[in-house]
Amino acid sequence: MQRIPDADQEVFDKHRNLLFSVAYRIFGTATDAEDAVQDAWLKWSAADRSKVSDPKAYLARIVSNVAMDRLRSVGKQRETYVGPWLPEPILTSTFEGADAAASAESVSMAMLVVLESLSPLERAVFVLNEVFAFSFVEIASALGRSEAAVRQAAHRARGHVQARRPRFATDRTQHRQVTERFFAAAAGGDINTLMELLSPDVTLWTDGGGKVRQALRPVTGAEKVAAWFAAVGRRRYEGVDPSDMRVEVVELNGAEGLVFSGAGRVIATVTIALDGDGRIAAIHNVANPEKLRAVSAGRVHRL
Repeated sequence: MQRIPDADQEVFDKHRNLLFSVAYRIFGTATDAEDAVQDAWLKWSAADRSKVSDPKAYLARIVSNVAMDRLRSVGKQRETYVGPWLPEPILTSTFEGADAAASAESVSMAMLVVLESLSPLERAVFVLNEVFAFSFVEIASALGRSEAAVRQAAHRARGHVQARRPRFATDRTQHRQVTERFFAAAAGGDINTLMELLSPDVTLWTDGGGKVRQALRPVTGAEKVAAWFAAVGRRRYEGVDPSDMRVEVVELNGAEGLVFSGAGRVIATVTIALDGDGRIAAIHNVANPEKLRAVSAGRVHRL
């Protein structure tokens, strides 16, 4: 392939974060998002860039279409997934600016689970419009759809998300404090503290993908979830004794979460979402080794 000029390389690098951010929110997996960005690079390298008047829109179009196509192809695989399918967690840096809270929410595990229930077109339209403020005209051009079709998809997606949008507290200090208290209580088998922290109708989703032992159905209710975590804190997991397990509080998907490591590898991640009273309303536990690669690699994403 002919060497791409430095100026064009710089243009692509300038938008690389945006491209990953779009693809990750559409896919819910970092590996597929990185592949989509690489595909966008190959198409950008081969394009007649002198005819591209708006590189940002052009590149967003490429990565959105690649993401939608791949999402359709993996849809059947996710339907036959063993146990709950959860997004692939990623390390993120602190969100800044006026839209920091909205940006953090849009990449949260809870929101990505909601987006997973949309069609590929609805998901792409929602992400481009609601998260990145692309106009309907721009999205129609990017996705090769009529503006009317894009508006209809946006309306359906917005209604679906609003009906299921997690209405959780977003105070970062409170979130970190609850996360730390939750871990201490779970590690110590402290049922009473766990019951204080958990909402009565809390739901736990665990994703082992059939590769490691996890609950194959959502666990609902404070008593059941508290008992589950109290038991986990006392037994060996994947050959690692609790005393040999290392736990870090890090930023995962826009908020503080827990990364469990042992025997030289990342074993699992746990993220929580709070309700309006500051209690834990949802817990997402990812333990499928294939979904822990992004966290294991240690790369921090700015989304």
